[in-house]
Amino acid sequence: MDRSMKRLVNSFAGIIGSATLFLATLLSSAAALAQEALPDQALSHNWQLGLPPAESPVAVSGHHFWNLLLILSVAITGLVLVLLSYVIVRFRAKANPVPSKVSHNTLIEMIWTVVPVIILLIIFVPSMRFLYYTDRSVDAQMTIKATGNQWFWSYQYPDEGFEFVSNLVPDEDLKPGQHRLLEVDEPIVVPVGTKVRVQTTSVDVVHSWAVPSFFVKIDAVPGRLNETWFEADKIGVYHGQCSELCGIRHGFMPIVVHVVSKDDYNQWVQRMKKEYGSIETPSKTVKLASAEDGATRVPVQ
Repeated sequence: MDRSMKRLVNSFAGIIGSATLFLATLLSSAAALAQEALPDQALSHNWQLGLPPAESPVAVSGHHFWNLLLILSVAITGLVLVLLSYVIVRFRAKANPVPSKVSHNTLIEMIWTVVPVIILLIIFVPSMRFLYYTDRSVDAQMTIKATGNQWFWSYQYPDEGFEFVSNLVPDEDLKPGQHRLLEVDEPIVVPVGTKVRVQTTSVDVVHSWAVPSFFVKIDAVPGRLNETWFEADKIGVYHGQCSELCGIRHGFMPIVVHVVSKDDYNQWVQRMKKEYGSIETPSKTVKLASAEDGATRVPVQ
């Protein structure tokens, strides 16, 4: 095989590779745009593409921004593929035995400087709008304070006056239908259609409170109180996990949110007040994992 034939083969190999990347990006974009057709479930499943179904206004806005980025990615990948294919075919060695001596083109240099700036502006405007939308809850109807610990979450309902600890359910205690490493002994409960302000902090290292279906992910930092919000649209169970590498048991800090009717929520609040007392006078001590796992026994408060 002569040198020109080898170059031609390598060129076509590059075209095929770029085309494969383009098609993969296109399929991923189509799956995300059509995700409303996916089953109504908070957990991921085998062969799932795109993001989990949006179950709150924040998630809906986040999905719109994600879809915009996918469209831009597909367009940029397609443009690069077309330009690369043209250069490979038009300027191959066989068609150009005498290479061009041109080293500058003012128009092209201006285009490849201005176009990326325009693309960044297209991304910047909705990005800042979305970040501002998720930063603070306007007229929140209730507040939950989540505190990260090594390695469990504790939750405070300041409006209701109680606090509790939420621990991972060990494998041997899982019930049929429960999910390994995603279940807790005491989940958060919120009423459906209610704006919930979530405040996060930590007592030791940086953790991160994340629930993908709500498009919520916010760090829990020692000495700092961060804030975000969500409003669950549907009754159901939603799962999340700590999303910041916080130590040896990082993967054992699940988050479970039960979204219930307002009547069920009021009944749950009454039960929790009786079981856990008040923030000022806690009535229960929670036994955590064994000391060998790096945990200790701590009171609810």
